[in-house]
Amino acid sequence: MIILPVLIFLAALLYASVGHAGASGYLAAMALVGVDPTVMKPTALVLNLLVSSIGTVAFARAGAFSWRLFWPFALGAIPLAYFGGAITLSGSWYKPLVGIVLLVAAVRLFLGKLTDKEDPQPPPIWLSMVLGAGIGFLAGLTGTGGGIFLTPLLLLMGWAKAKEAAGTSVAFILVNSLAGLAGKPSSLAHLPPSLWLWAIAAVAGGSIGAALGSKRLPPPSLRRLLALVLLIAAAKLLFAIK
Repeated sequence: MIILPVLIFLAALLYASVGHAGASGYLAAMALVGVDPTVMKPTALVLNLLVSSIGTVAFARAGAFSWRLFWPFALGAIPLAYFGGAITLSGSWYKPLVGIVLLVAAVRLFLGKLTDKEDPQPPPIWLSMVLGAGIGFLAGLTGTGGGIFLTPLLLLMGWAKAKEAAGTSVAFILVNSLAGLAGKPSSLAHLPPSLWLWAIAAVAGGSIGAALGSKRLPPPSLRRLLALVLLIAAAKLLFAIK
């Protein structure tokens, strides 16, 4: 009753500051305290919806949202997130592979140039839709919003500045989380009685984090925090926390 809300608050604060909603952090926190696996995925998505809604408003108000960048990725992702959300994974073969991808992205962000590219150009629409489809399916499959994959992609490919990548990703997470829940509405029956307390913790942490990330944190700090978030998510996957 005490430890898990604190962990959720901290995860929401950290993730929201980089334009994420914290699903991988919530999953790790719930796993650490022994929450039943059937509860974890729908709970993480509901908390994701709350925090990503807060983040979307905060970053949009700060002028850190690109509709041109967002809509092709979202259009490709939403139907695949729906189908991915309808699938219940029977194995864990994907975890090491995804963990390694996130680890490599984190290392590149730590070691790479921390300042924004002066004139980033978005990718072609067709490429955004294809990449969005892949990210959306993976998001629905794993019970996350997909921002953990989209943000580093946008930054490492030079397609967006740090705040723009964060603002676009958090809106992407919002629509993917909705699609993931819609793919398996029966999972909502497994939501825990303590969800209201966890939601308060997530909203509080998400509000603080989104305010910091959208208005106060400079691009180098955003990139370092994002690298830290990726390391946490990679560790969760590579050590097979279930």
